[in-house]
Amino acid sequence: MHVELLSDSSRGSGGNYTLSPAALKHTGVYMCRGERGEPSLHTQYSNPQPLWITGESAPVSLIINPNRTQHFTTDSLSLSCEDQSNSTGWTVRRYTHSERVLDCSWWGSVTGSTCKISFLSTSYTGVYWCESESGENSNPVNITVHDGDVILESPVHPVTEGHPLTLRCLYRFTKSSNLRADFYKDGSVLQTQTTGEMIIYNVSKSDEGFYHCKHPERGESPKSWVSVRASGPSGVEAPFSVLMLIMSVVTASPYLLVTIILLVKCYRARAHTDEERIENAVIEE
Repeated sequence: MHVELLSDSSRGSGGNYTLSPAALKHTGVYMCRGERGEPSLHTQYSNPQPLWITGESAPVSLIINPNRTQHFTTDSLSLSCEDQSNSTGWTVRRYTHSERVLDCSWWGSVTGSTCKISFLSTSYTGVYWCESESGENSNPVNITVHDGDVILESPVHPVTEGHPLTLRCLYRFTKSSNLRADFYKDGSVLQTQTTGEMIIYNVSKSDEGFYHCKHPERGESPKSWVSVRASGPSGVEAPFSVLMLIMSVVTASPYLLVTIILLVKCYRARAHTDEERIENAVIEE
């Protein structure tokens, strides 16, 4: 196992270490160990802890086909690194508890910046991302491979506020999802659907959480985290900002109204005085 010692410049007292500001390049697997005395005596390394830094401006995206985070065992899977300009030089990597961090060449078939898996097993459950030769990273994606009969189809990437969120319950060896399913969020039942599909038409930050579905006879799916991100300046968040502005104006309206009236009166009085000065100047000439 290769371990890279971090710089002493960010080391704090009491065994603390600070990454500031956090950046996509800090994505990785971290561990620590104790040290004391001269010469130095070291403890064993701690259990490894993956740290995934996400951001809006990731240089590349990990595209998954089929486009979902949960998959059945024996299924095939394709993972590609794609950006708007050039996807060459990117490698698909993954972290699993058993194998730690490995490139696609160890567990899949590599063609350019695409990694293909022809036969999934539960050992493929882990965190996947794209990494460049210079150490840049895409936003990570959690992939779960399930050996049961039920999985949840949920978005791979975060859903933008105001957009619809669609969740489906999928069944092994059954093409149609039109079967009864109970949908759960953070362990509590949300809906019971006979179509096997649940739609939240106007998603908000409060909809973020762990989701899974359950069939009364076939069992339940694993849980998947659904992320919700704020919309940009040109997105659907603008009406809410305008509404908040209007509410603020209404709340402060008595004071604002008095201020506006005083300003208008001052302006009119000043304008009237200026007009009198101009008239006097004309008369004197």
